[in-house]
Amino acid sequence: MKDIEDFKDEWRNENPTATSDNINPGHYKDSEIECIDAIESSMSKEAFKGYLKGNIIKYVWRYEQKNGVEDLKKARWYLARLVFYADD
Repeated sequence: MKDIEDFKDEWRNENPTATSDNINPGHYKDSEIECIDAIESSMSKEAFKGYLKGNIIKYVWRYEQKNGVEDLKKARWYLARLVFYADD
């Protein structure tokens, strides 16, 4: 069974510039635990999948009015994480 570190490694390999831009900026990773991991720890697996789905919808919904392709990349980041959990 793959763990979240496998997901992170796969994401970095498939999207080498994604970790250095606004998709997953350093200020979310400055403490002992990443923000997204703390959010996940506070929820059931199903609730966390709903959180991911909500963020996908949010970024796709607003991309034309707000941040364009950057929002689509953010949606893709959340979608990749949701796919990881859906395969589990």
